Amino acid sequence: MHSSSQQVGSPSSLSGTPLIVSWIAQVIAAGILAQTLFFKFTGAPESKFIFSTLGAEPWGRLGSGVVELIAVALLLIPRLAVFGAGLAMGVMVGAIGSHLTKLGIEVQGDGGLLFGLAVTTFVLAGLVLVLRRRQLLDILARFQRA
Repeated sequence: MHSSSQQVGSPSSLSGTPLIVSWIAQVIAAGILAQTLFFKFTGAPESKFIFSTLGAEPWGRLGSGVVELIAVALLLIPRLAVFGAGLAMGVMVGAIGSHLTKLGIEVQGDGGLLFGLAVTTFVLAGLVLVLRRRQLLDILARFQRA
């Protein structure tokens, strides 16, 4: 297949080890985000505490859960993984910033687990963007032409 006949952002623009590493990062980041959704959507006490502390309970909790759910879905669709990674990084900037400014690294005796998961997700999503940068650049070029 000639590169001119490939679709913009097609997953075939990534292969071999970079593709495997990207998928590992995508699945782990999506898994971390997905497991926190249960707590956000069920109104677990820990989630309510966090968002009450931030002055964003319940809408901040539910809104961030919806955005994270979208990020999970996008991360698992090869042609849209760059969007999922970007969205995940954006959400994690908010989470990390909240930990550093209002919540603290450790929340309710978690030993910094939530902060560590936020940093891990941010780094993995960043790795996906770096590995899939050609897809991202192709998509951006397409919008510049439009």
